[in-house]
Amino acid sequence: MKTRKAVIEPEALRGAATQAVNALKLLANRERLLLLCQIANSRSCVSELEESLDIHQPTLSQQLGVLRRDGIVNAERDGKNVYYSIRDPRMLEILETLYRIYCPSKAPGKKGKH
Repeated sequence: MKTRKAVIEPEALRGAATQAVNALKLLANRERLLLLCQIANSRSCVSELEESLDIHQPTLSQQLGVLRRDGIVNAERDGKNVYYSIRDPRMLEILETLYRIYCPSKAPGKKGKH
């Protein structure tokens, strides 16, 4: 017997599509994607991000501002440093999927896709 898929209302589908498009637009910038991957790996401050990713201060500040404005990252002050972490768990899922697809393990016997 075939199971019937739930019917999604067109307005709900439009809303979900808008959210997905907005997330993909955020990820479509190389520096933002690098920042998100690094922040997803561990909570990081600006100086750590600048050093590890070789993204210079003006670009770094601009892209972190976009991510803060859109509610993707948390910014927590600790003394002189501001630490960033991923706020939106859906973004973590997307990043994990992208990592699994595009950054496969290079363990012996495994070959990455090219």
